[in-house]
Amino acid sequence: MIGNGFMKLYELIKGVAETSLPDMEISGITSDTRAEVKAGGMFVCIKGKTFDGHDAAQQMLDKGCAVVVCERDLGLERQIVVSDTRAAFPMLCAAWFGHPERELELIGVTGTNGKTTITTVIKKVLSGFGCKVGLIGTCQNEIGEEIIPTARTTPEPYDLFELFRRMADAGCKYTVMEVSSQGLEQKRVQGCHFKVGVFTNLTQDHLDVHGTMENYYQAKKMLFDISDSAIINIDDEYGRRYAKEIPCPYKSYSVNGSADFMAQDVMLGTAGVKYVFDDGRVKKNVSFNMPGLFNVSNSLAVIACMEVLGYTPCQTIREFEKIQGVRGRAEIVPTGRDFTVICDYAHTPDALINVLSAIKEGAKGKVKCLFGCGGNRDRTKRAPMAAAAAEHADFLIVTSDNPRNEDPDEIINDVMEGLKGKDTPYVRITDRREAIHWAVKNAEKDDIIVLAGKGHEDYQILAGGVKIHFDEREVVAEALRELE
Repeated sequence: MIGNGFMKLYELIKGVAETSLPDMEISGITSDTRAEVKAGGMFVCIKGKTFDGHDAAQQMLDKGCAVVVCERDLGLERQIVVSDTRAAFPMLCAAWFGHPERELELIGVTGTNGKTTITTVIKKVLSGFGCKVGLIGTCQNEIGEEIIPTARTTPEPYDLFELFRRMADAGCKYTVMEVSSQGLEQKRVQGCHFKVGVFTNLTQDHLDVHGTMENYYQAKKMLFDISDSAIINIDDEYGRRYAKEIPCPYKSYSVNGSADFMAQDVMLGTAGVKYVFDDGRVKKNVSFNMPGLFNVSNSLAVIACMEVLGYTPCQTIREFEKIQGVRGRAEIVPTGRDFTVICDYAHTPDALINVLSAIKEGAKGKVKCLFGCGGNRDRTKRAPMAAAAAEHADFLIVTSDNPRNEDPDEIINDVMEGLKGKDTPYVRITDRREAIHWAVKNAEKDDIIVLAGKGHEDYQILAGGVKIHFDEREVVAEALRELE
């Protein structure tokens, strides 16, 4: 339990809970039974999928906690009962850190695909305008230029509010963050209020967590209950539904039809996109250095969001045209050869379709896709991943991703179901390093090899949660040296 000095109990729980216990000094707060406990700490009992913190309440008192917060009467002398500990915990964390979320303008981006690109570009644009900006996301967290490693898209409440505190103390005006469906459903951002919430799209992912697309949709929708305004992609069917259902005012964007922010005369290329931006008042030529129609959409989301923050489309466009790309998102890996290697995070059927179709649009040679599927994750998307790859690539290299506690070959067997009835040629190489070496060794002139699924990740997750270093850029360099 990391302390932040001491805080009076009544001050900490104000607006969150009530108690007849005497006021006392609290030395820290946690919901983790494994955390180091300072005498006088507060333990919040949260029920998870496999463990209920209520079962450890007495143990945490014995370890030195002064009080436990719980959802039911545990018969303990030093307990505070609330209706929902999962909702209470982030608000207690916010109070513990002096409510830093109130000192920042929060920008939240949710959706299946596009979150990292949009948040990264918004941060770079705001930085270009001279603002100090915090970023919270899948790849890493950032406070200005400081890089902070991250374990998940939306941090756990204590970590989140500690980050907010650091950002506010560092002079950040804005924090732009990816807000995951799990983060919303688990109430990690409870107590936060967003100046603007952005919705990108909703395609099959995380059904191992949410069960159904409707549950997934409803989880994402929670962002707009805590946002002043919304930016909605109405090219997406779920976006059109949000536009009818969310409580906050919204602006729409579209690459296909009429909206508040539109793209016209789109030209696609392997190095980026060009189009005419139109919001009914301004028309301006745009050049965005990331390929694919989906990145036209992403750039429109940035323009729309920046307008909510007070910047004109012309200002935003001038600034983001300087940006050369985002790590692990259609990132070109240097080879010095007559073929191209692209590293991308695409790990859903829709994301694969987007990136492969974008690359194929300007390809001179064959588009070869190397991909796998993660273990202990939604099995139902494995066959559709293969079908999507087969539909939009000329050759497939089916391999492993992050197998976790599943047998990599069994995962690939599930993937292969999606290739039944398809005539796209493929090879199956379980070891991902070996697969990348094979792809490089067998590359032909003008080939574009797409390494899909890992993107920014520089590791693989094996059985037992063991992480090994695995950076595809380094593996490509190894393979190229073998050709010399």
